[in-house]
Amino acid sequence: MAAAAVAAPEVLRECGCKGIRTCLICERQRGGDPPWQHPPQKTHRFIYYSDTGWAVGAEESDFEGWAFPFPGVTLIEDFVTREEEAEMVQLMDREPWKLSQSGRRKQDYGPKVNFRKQKLKTAGFRGLPSFSRDVVRRMGLYPILEDFRPVEQCNLDYCPERGSAIDPHLDDAWLWGERLVSLNLLSSTVLSMSREAPGSLLLCLAPSGFPEALVEGVMAPSRSVLCQEVEVAVPLPRRSLLVLTGAARHQWKHAIHRRHIEARRVCATFRELSAEFRPGGRQQELGQELLQISLSFQGRPM
Repeated sequence: MAAAAVAAPEVLRECGCKGIRTCLICERQRGGDPPWQHPPQKTHRFIYYSDTGWAVGAEESDFEGWAFPFPGVTLIEDFVTREEEAEMVQLMDREPWKLSQSGRRKQDYGPKVNFRKQKLKTAGFRGLPSFSRDVVRRMGLYPILEDFRPVEQCNLDYCPERGSAIDPHLDDAWLWGERLVSLNLLSSTVLSMSREAPGSLLLCLAPSGFPEALVEGVMAPSRSVLCQEVEVAVPLPRRSLLVLTGAARHQWKHAIHRRHIEARRVCATFRELSAEFRPGGRQQELGQELLQISLSFQGRPM
């Protein structure tokens, strides 16, 4: 069963790219020198260390050994076993995948939403897939997710043969709540985070013995870097669970670059309701309806 689940899908000859977004498939079809441009790499790269919560300048860079706190990222390694991973992907592959932007394929389990008009429809939504019941239950065993109740699951399929990627973006905050939770399956990758805000980030010189020494304390800030020139690389191990909250959720855009997809990767992202749809919110009744549907775990891809 595991072999069937991890086998790369057949490379499609058509894609779902629109506008300025492209993948290897449509780039080959168009041929010649592409008039479109891929987002340029940020000038300064920092690496996030989950054991300290700090981002540290990459080796052999201008900011090697300099660091700044990067709150709002929680990484739970080995959240599922190899056997559970294989079974989940096999069950996903039994359902149809839809073509999506930038060489991705997707499966949506959630209400139909028009974010621009801030409207949604529950028609056809039957809940999260049955195989996610145990995953959601296990999330509640961790303090940061003990009250997490997802109303949407989006599965994304990345493949190097298609040049899969996802551009820097912030998730909606009208319908989706404080925590974004993603389960990374089949291969490791890197989540690249950037921020377009003006101003600078204050850096500390990491003490000797890094990263352990950062747990106890750091020196006073003594250097800065323009925020717009920084990219923070968050390593995502295979079978790990990522939780984004606070600034990492609302201020720092997240992306997966094409160069960081080296094998098939499947990501299942779970989203909760915003305050507007929770008890006491303006649309609490609709929120309760969405929760009842989603947690019935009878869903099929929309």
